[in-house]
Amino acid sequence: MTGEEKRILLVVEDDPGLQRQYKWNFENYNAIIAGDRPAALRVLETGKPAVVTLDLGLPPDADGTTEGFATLEEIMRVAPHTKIIVASGHGSHESAVKAIAMGAYDFYQKPVDPVQLGLIVDRAFRLYDLETENQRLSEISQSSRFPGLITGCPNMYKICDMIERVAPANVSVLLLGASGTGKELLARAIHNSSERRDGRFVAINCAAIPENLLESELFGYEKGAFTGAVKQTVGKIELAEGGTLFLDEIGDLQFSLQVKLLRFLQERVVERVGGRKEIPVDVRVVCATHQDLERDIGEGKFREDLFYRLSEIIINIPSLADREGDAILLARTFLIKFNIELKKQVRGFTQDALTTIASYKWPGNVRELENRVKRAVIMCNGKKITADDMELNVEKSELELLDLKVVRENADIRAINRALVQASGNVSRASKMLGISRPTFYGLVRQYNISL
Repeated sequence: MTGEEKRILLVVEDDPGLQRQYKWNFENYNAIIAGDRPAALRVLETGKPAVVTLDLGLPPDADGTTEGFATLEEIMRVAPHTKIIVASGHGSHESAVKAIAMGAYDFYQKPVDPVQLGLIVDRAFRLYDLETENQRLSEISQSSRFPGLITGCPNMYKICDMIERVAPANVSVLLLGASGTGKELLARAIHNSSERRDGRFVAINCAAIPENLLESELFGYEKGAFTGAVKQTVGKIELAEGGTLFLDEIGDLQFSLQVKLLRFLQERVVERVGGRKEIPVDVRVVCATHQDLERDIGEGKFREDLFYRLSEIIINIPSLADREGDAILLARTFLIKFNIELKKQVRGFTQDALTTIASYKWPGNVRELENRVKRAVIMCNGKKITADDMELNVEKSELELLDLKVVRENADIRAINRALVQASGNVSRASKMLGISRPTFYGLVRQYNISL
């Protein structure tokens, strides 16, 4: 529960004694009691409780389960995401199986064990929160122009705007950015926003395939072209016909293959290894690299003419450290993801963990952040992930930069010292430069122990 307002728990129970017991057991919640189906439905319409405990023995069938199951069905129809915990003393096993099959979250048998029921209710609220947050983030992602991209940073919004403008144009795009910044995700965004979206998106990592195999991967080969070539095989370029070819880590492409790729870009035809036939291919090329290609050109490692063919449009992707606020946003997203995948119930991050995440430089970018959060979810022993769970090496001086009070104090001290220097130590002139009165100036000097 967050905030001062208690969360609503709907208790559907007709027994007055149990009603009082529930009120006492769940004093940490705003436990609203409903004695029958109509009363329960009225609460659902107004209060929208996240969790409901439901006695299956409700009037007018207090000795059976007919009315209870009818109420369960109605609640599921009206509020399908509500977590319903059903209780009954009538044929417990059969009732439990049926209730869970209908969509109930959990089941407990009467007589009520307050501790056990309290744990079930607490777990239901946590799961509801987890699913709600996951749905919210999913909706943000799906409603965004680029599904899968989670950001709140103006720098990344500019990148998105650029991609939207570039995508419809049939030009080559070069994505520049450090490893782990999401270059392939943005390459897919270009493809999905283009007129080629119905064609294939074919990706190949030029650094991950040995040089002697990369040529046949790109251009394909004919049967008998080399030992082991037992059949004709189409290359990645041909497979991307009508779609987009994504060449990741293009800066690692061997010089000999750069010549063949340049010829393809100029002529838009390929020749398979061991073949003589020229095969026309209609494909858009998007490349990415973390290398400094202009430096590589100067060192003779990358062809200048190929660079200009690939870089009709260049998009520089900022590192995670330059995406203000995104580390926290992404960390929370990954926490939800791994809670679900690993069946964990970690509630969030402690303040020291959030400060550390925001302060860390993230040399491995988004990929490193994802791996760190996954490990922390696995290793976490408490309810929340701590800074120690994240295992990030952050200097204390860097952490202090997130303390707004410290930031303001440092700024005040620098401004006062600059004013004193420019005013040659004259307090009246220095205070005028800063736009404050002499008493205020002297107060700040005493507060920060500045020598005059």
